[in-house]
Amino acid sequence: MEEIYFAGGCLWGVQEFMRHLPGVIATQAGRANGTTSSTSTAYDGYAECVRTQFDPEQVSVETLMGYLFEIIDPYSINKQGEDVGEKYRTGVYSQSEQHLAIAKAFIAARPDADKIAVEVLPLINYVPSDDEHQDRLTRFPNDYCHIPLDLLQKYKNKS
Repeated sequence: MEEIYFAGGCLWGVQEFMRHLPGVIATQAGRANGTTSSTSTAYDGYAECVRTQFDPEQVSVETLMGYLFEIIDPYSINKQGEDVGEKYRTGVYSQSEQHLAIAKAFIAARPDADKIAVEVLPLINYVPSDDEHQDRLTRFPNDYCHIPLDLLQKYKNKS
């Protein structure tokens, strides 16, 4: 099993989407690459993200990147849907240099690569969200989500 961290706006929708994908073993909502200590509640500089554990024999990082690009606006800076602010930026974080290289190559291969605002960085730190924020849309399916419901439904039906 391997893991990669995806930031794509509000973590509720990203987690709900990722957890239904083929090859994804587990997800956890959290925050990555912030500037405050993990004991702070301010989460300064952190991006809301989802720790995505996957089986590389069933799904590749490149395929996961394709899924991420289905649910985000990759050109938007610090905004996804109605969510605005630095914590809603898009990003890919990993402790694996190979994962980061694949993510960078995926973006570079797009004809509009120079306009893409998705950051691809080493994972510096990660703080899991509290229980209230884990699997939120599973427990409360009518809560706000910036991801189109038809996309969520498309993959839910396959899991």
